[in-house]
Amino acid sequence: MKNDTFKGQYRINEQIRAKEVRIVGDDIEPKVYPIFQALKMAEEKELDLVEISPNAQPPVCRIIDYSKFLYQLKKRQKEQKAKQVKVNVKEIRFGPQTDDHDYNFKLKHAKGFLEDGDKVKAYVFFKGRSILFKEQGEVLLLRFANDLEDYAKVDQMPILEGKRMTIQLSPKKKEAAKKSAAPKPAAPVQKAEKPEAEEE
Repeated sequence: MKNDTFKGQYRINEQIRAKEVRIVGDDIEPKVYPIFQALKMAEEKELDLVEISPNAQPPVCRIIDYSKFLYQLKKRQKEQKAKQVKVNVKEIRFGPQTDDHDYNFKLKHAKGFLEDGDKVKAYVFFKGRSILFKEQGEVLLLRFANDLEDYAKVDQMPILEGKRMTIQLSPKKKEAAKKSAAPKPAAPVQKAEKPEAEEE
């Protein structure tokens, strides 16, 4: 259990081997106490003496409810994991002389991946003598990035690694993408005023 891993990390009460400890806490004056006095203080409050910085000189301890302390640690770890959103990287492969139909098909796929929050790694693979077309491959990847500018930002410009030239794109935040996709309001059309008929 994860709780057990936390348990092994901290010495409490009689497990603390130092002769004196520095106590910190909300309603305790932070200073150095002999270990027997620190243990007595914890006992009087019906709490635990927990060693939080064992490598300090002297070690730093807190007088707290140990089970509550473990619960808070576990909760914090869960929150951090929740924040670490897993990002998938989708690969899109081109040839150095990809035709427009194939290009547009792959562009459409890339838009879908980026809208789903995935990164896109597009590359041009050069077979044999097609490495002679590396400039063409670079132009293709830059065009690809340009066509996706409303959806993605470039993480890495085209780079040649062995037989493949790669570009990496990350999805733009949705709000920014929506703003750039929103149509601009049309300029108001002014109606020409008709001349009033002269009264006879």
